[in-house]
Amino acid sequence: MKLQIEKFGKTLISRELGSEAFKAFQPTLREFSHDEELEIDFAGVLTLSPSWADEFLSPLLSQLGDRLILLPSDNLSVHATLKILLEANKHPFNIKS
Repeated sequence: MKLQIEKFGKTLISRELGSEAFKAFQPTLREFSHDEELEIDFAGVLTLSPSWADEFLSPLLSQLGDRLILLPSDNLSVHATLKILLEANKHPFNIKS
């Protein structure tokens, strides 16, 4: 499944909003089979903050592991945020090349 993360907004900031987005995504996540992959597409996102991403992407990484795939992005805020989360979580994201 591919998730256009832009559906949560173009400016993804704050822990509160990231947590709300994760909760809103839970019903969809419960329907996932154990072998299904989730691709995150950052197209259309202008800003991705570390706090929002930590509340949304980090729990997905914990639940899905290598089945969480981040699609490539040329957005500098996405790159910087993913670098910060890598340092904080000590677990790399699976980024499709």
